[in-house]
Amino acid sequence: MGVVLNLRKRRTAEVSKSCNDRSSINKIILNKVSKSIKKRTVLQDVCLSLERGKIYGFYGANGSGKTMLFRTIAGLVLPDEGSINVFGRAVDYRSFPVAIGILVEPFSLWGNLSGLDNLRALNSLGCALSEDLLRNTLVRVGLDPDDTRTLDKFSLGMRQRLGIAQAIMGNPELIILDEPTNALDPSGKSAIYDIIRSLGESGSTVLVASHNNEDLECLCHMCFELRSGQVIGGGHVDC
Repeated sequence: MGVVLNLRKRRTAEVSKSCNDRSSINKIILNKVSKSIKKRTVLQDVCLSLERGKIYGFYGANGSGKTMLFRTIAGLVLPDEGSINVFGRAVDYRSFPVAIGILVEPFSLWGNLSGLDNLRALNSLGCALSEDLLRNTLVRVGLDPDDTRTLDKFSLGMRQRLGIAQAIMGNPELIILDEPTNALDPSGKSAIYDIIRSLGESGSTVLVASHNNEDLECLCHMCFELRSGQVIGGGHVDC
């Protein structure tokens, strides 16, 4: 299901020199993660060590592996090789990260429901969040909780805002946002960046993807470039 910190200078991404520490409950650790789809390598020997409570940016061209990386961290797709551990919990066919909010393409909810009813439907799956929190989440992303229009009547920008709302409702400990500012105007992008910073300040770990690293430089603690399924440049390490 398709399905934020004071401004600071972006620091060059530093990846742990070793991916062998799989026991930390305060890290997201990827150890030599590889994935191929129809014989095409999508991720290749990715090693990352990401600390809890920070905002991380991932940039690269279309097809560089950003979305697949996010899907594997979320447990939506399992890697062919390597291992993933999220806050002390192994991600495999028996186990998924807990308390996670995610927006990745393709994003799909219930087209015949309003924005608020979509959040209610998701909440009924076990979130147990209050009605006030659901309504406030919509307000937070710039949507009217009393708007009765159904999702299939939403503009692209409204759909994107709802996608962000479902990912951040309840302030989960891990939030994954793939191109969250798609279809948003400049004021909308600024508002979403403020939300991401706020989420970071509240203790959530946030992973954000963009085509352009300039979009991330005033937002993230660290940024990583992906190219052809590999973390390259300053973020590349030998696993």
